[in-house]
Amino acid sequence: MVRVAVIDRETCKPNKCQKECISFCPVNLTGGKAIEINPDTKKPIIYEEVCIGCNICVRKCPFKAISIVNLPEEFSKNVIHRYGVNGFKLHGIFTPRKGQILGLLGKNGTGKTTLLRILSGELRPNLGNVEREITWEEILEYFRGTEVYNYLSQIANKQIKVAHKIQYIDIIPRKIHGTVRELLQKADERGIWRDIVRDLGLEKILDRKLSMLSGGELQKFIIAVVLSKNTNAYFFDEPCSYLDVRERIRVARIIREYTSSNNFVVVVEHDIAILDYISDNVVVLYGEPGVYGIVSKPYSVRTGINNFLRGFLPAENMRIRDEPITYTLTLMREKLLPLKHYLGWSKLLVELDGFKLRVEDGEVREGEVIGIIGPNGIGKTTFVRTLAGEIKPKEGYIEKKQAKLEVSYKPQRISPEYFGEEKTVEELLAMINKEVLHSGSWLHREIVVKFGISKLLDRQISELSGGELQKIAIAATLSKEADIYLLDEPSAYLDVEERLVVAKTIKRLTEMRASAAILVEHDIALLDYISDRLIVFTGDPAVEGYALKPRSLSSAMNIFLEQLGITIRKDPETGRPRINKEDSYLDRLQKRINKYYYIPSPTDKE
Repeated sequence: MVRVAVIDRETCKPNKCQKECISFCPVNLTGGKAIEINPDTKKPIIYEEVCIGCNICVRKCPFKAISIVNLPEEFSKNVIHRYGVNGFKLHGIFTPRKGQILGLLGKNGTGKTTLLRILSGELRPNLGNVEREITWEEILEYFRGTEVYNYLSQIANKQIKVAHKIQYIDIIPRKIHGTVRELLQKADERGIWRDIVRDLGLEKILDRKLSMLSGGELQKFIIAVVLSKNTNAYFFDEPCSYLDVRERIRVARIIREYTSSNNFVVVVEHDIAILDYISDNVVVLYGEPGVYGIVSKPYSVRTGINNFLRGFLPAENMRIRDEPITYTLTLMREKLLPLKHYLGWSKLLVELDGFKLRVEDGEVREGEVIGIIGPNGIGKTTFVRTLAGEIKPKEGYIEKKQAKLEVSYKPQRISPEYFGEEKTVEELLAMINKEVLHSGSWLHREIVVKFGISKLLDRQISELSGGELQKIAIAATLSKEADIYLLDEPSAYLDVEERLVVAKTIKRLTEMRASAAILVEHDIALLDYISDRLIVFTGDPAVEGYALKPRSLSSAMNIFLEQLGITIRKDPETGRPRINKEDSYLDRLQKRINKYYYIPSPTDKE
């Protein structure tokens, strides 16, 4: 076995815990030295070759900063990169292929961004050696005779030029200044900036400064900049963040249209319907987030995503999850029994800052999850805020079906200030519901354990990343005893697995508490997984929106997809939704029979 010991340097606070990890180490107590304080960093170092893997230091650390994992011996021979002593370790690498779009799928913290940085030449792999800088000659010698050798050789000799769309785009307006038009003209190396502007729908923002763009507009601008570069390789790290379904489809089409058979293209994406739609092959990354990541062999896109959902990779003979993730194959999801009505609304007119929203009447029933889908700027958040009581409708009324109706609401945008005065995660959850912190309770198991936030309990809210803050906001919302849970874009910043864990928890809580949930979401696969009914929003973004009545999943999806001009089929093995390639046999068939959301028969061609 190979032992991997990782210490989170930010979380570790040895001066506040009396160095318990060292005091209780059985190797140290018997005269050995498995763990000690580094005199330079003043933080602990674990010597993996000496450590016996007893995990006493893991249990004793009050800040949960230590992780120790045992891996099979063969992984020790395939270390590609390590971030310092007791830092994250990446095992394995793949070879991009010309003319094919390769998708990366896996949990956050398992090395997807690290892989992109290595393949783009931004990060030189150290092969696990953290004591000195490894030369390109040594790296190429290590990979000699392997498939990736030729690619890395070209990277080392600067024969491959890479355009890389980074994951965190919020930092770009702080470093680059100017209007969209000026910056696109300056970046354009292919003479196509006007075509990309037209195809991405950026005409209305050409004269805006970068600092004035919304998240979705900024995302599309950066994709336009990357595609306008005359390079050999294009890498996209989460290109669909901040975008609605229509824009995600558009971006996927444009990435494929503006790259050629001579280009290497790699895409990291957590929306599995979009990843399936855009990719030719898929590589799965698995492991322990923040501790180690392992790169699988390339799979065909359907096989790779299905294997990921099943939790078993046959080519590696590796189980990556205890339970498979399964969708239902039926489209008849609406509850059939008469259930208690919690909340209803008449026809509504809501006006806000010049925007008008008209809503058809509807109701929310006990035990159901209602999904909300539609373009950005069409009034989805306005509707949720109206139901939550934050906005008063100009016409119509919200009717509570019982005298005391408790509502728990997670807004779209979360910042540390949203939670009030500075506090730790544990203090926040204790204020809402102490039961969630009791290790024996079902609520603790469903939220703290399954969300993976036990390591965050001692952290200050202000120290959390975007994904961590999102999980805490969802945990806080679901911890509250309520009749209705309103969640606005809960999947933002979360990876595929985290999204489905959150969806499963929401379903369980609504059933166990006999409550209901309303979800605003852009991830079609997530909405398919969780929704009993859907509300479709249409209209003119930022001008006027229209919300239809809550409808069955199949009926609402059919309306929505017909507006987009795309068709979706359900995978016969996993039940997950798959977007049909434009003008494919199934795309033409489903449009002809007016079944835009469809379960194909075994005789239908893929």
